[in-house]
Amino acid sequence: MMEGVQAEAASLAGHLKLGKLIVLYDDNGISLAGTTSVSFSEDVRARFASYGWHVQAVENGNDLGAVDKALRAAQQVGDRPSLIAVRTIIGFGAPHKQGTFHVHGSPLGPDEVKAAKENLGWPVEPPFLVPDDVSAHFRAAVERGAQEQDDWRRRLAAYQAAFPDLAAELTRRMAGALPVAWDTDMPTFPADPKGLATRKASEGVMQALAKKLPELIGGSADLDPSTFTWLKGQGDFAPASQPQGGVQGAVGGAWDYSGRNVHFGVREHAMGAVVNGMAYHGGFIPYGSTFLVFSDYMRGAVRLSALARLGSIWVYTHDSIGVGEDGPTHQPVEHFLALRAIPDLLFIRPGDANETAWAWKIAIRNRHRPTALALTRQNVPTLDRTVYASAEGLTRGAYVLNPRAAAARPDIILIATGSEVQLIVAAEPVLAAKGITARLVSMPCWELFEEQSAEYRESVLPGSVTARLAVEMGCSLGWERWTGTDGATVTLDRFGASAPGEVLMKEFGFTTERVVGAAESLLARTGRPSRS
Repeated sequence: MMEGVQAEAASLAGHLKLGKLIVLYDDNGISLAGTTSVSFSEDVRARFASYGWHVQAVENGNDLGAVDKALRAAQQVGDRPSLIAVRTIIGFGAPHKQGTFHVHGSPLGPDEVKAAKENLGWPVEPPFLVPDDVSAHFRAAVERGAQEQDDWRRRLAAYQAAFPDLAAELTRRMAGALPVAWDTDMPTFPADPKGLATRKASEGVMQALAKKLPELIGGSADLDPSTFTWLKGQGDFAPASQPQGGVQGAVGGAWDYSGRNVHFGVREHAMGAVVNGMAYHGGFIPYGSTFLVFSDYMRGAVRLSALARLGSIWVYTHDSIGVGEDGPTHQPVEHFLALRAIPDLLFIRPGDANETAWAWKIAIRNRHRPTALALTRQNVPTLDRTVYASAEGLTRGAYVLNPRAAAARPDIILIATGSEVQLIVAAEPVLAAKGITARLVSMPCWELFEEQSAEYRESVLPGSVTARLAVEMGCSLGWERWTGTDGATVTLDRFGASAPGEVLMKEFGFTTERVVGAAESLLARTGRPSRS
């Protein structure tokens, strides 16, 4: 009850009037390090009542009849979530340790176990006793469960007969299967030197996906007008009883629980927990969105999605100092590294609009591991894919952008992610005019690249070319894996500043001129590879 995530989630549940939610609060007055009174004195019941919850209290947690009565009463409340505060004694029966924090995180020990058994009138021997009537009671659940499963199957069969299309859709979604041709009619983006922000490209892709994937559902932490992660016309998830008049920020469409746009409010951690909950349940492809810098607020949920191998999708925008005037509090620097450090999380930073479309395809396909998308606030050029390699290369984590222009043994390899891809693309002709052949590598996802065969990785980053320059508006730490000990980086190992984005990028050296100069300096140090 002390942690912030439960306050965020409970507030949202009360607002949404989630009447099927029942929470049992083990109110034993003890935490791991002592009594809760040393740090916690609020009136929990009053707080939950203020959230709009139905609140009950059971004064004796060992009174199973009272607990059952409270649960049945809660089940009758359909328009509010329910909290049942149950007063218990931690370690009940242990004569020297019950009601103390010593029971919370440590075993009782042999002597206290013996004393507890004697105190409760339980046989001291054998050490672990399961009486026959207890065993029979639990084994009866097997037969009861089989009967309930058979009943479920009969009802499902009846539903399939009456509504075959809906039943097929339910079966597909609960199995986690994607519909046929779900990725057709996806937008493609023409070459454009001005381009558009990858968050804006993502918006267009999401609208196309929403038409093919009715299970796609999610929202942002009060940032729809900035992250562009709304599903237009797909309804707002809200209790129908809640007045819609005067509401600002509604996406449009149905105003009830059929809505696919969830307004999480400024509750990043709860948003992460809710998205994971929907993924655990199955039948949905859930996503949550906020600014990349605020991923810190929900890191626990993101980490859990990877640990549990959930198909949660995290959409993070405003991914660099390109955010601009909001300043260093809103400008991610260490966040690429922090998210890449989470095992089994795909962190993808697409370099243009078409890479963004492919990034979404990867996120949708990965139903058994989470994906984090890092998208720009500022416009980035849309590359001419008749000149540069197909953006489908993103599916392999990294790919050569200019296979025709770069020799089999280039002088230098320029590697970039996200908005910095434009810098290496612009640097290539400048270097060529100086007689330097550069291979361009877009590397939107380290994790996907690591999963490729050794042969493919060598084809992209040949070991014979040790002059490698990585360009990214984030920490340099970690890039040595790809640049090697002889390589270099154009990166950012300090916090940003408050100024227009284009000013910051110039002041911090994220320019074509800086990339060209860094490439020349690197070659002066390492020398060019032999072409013999």
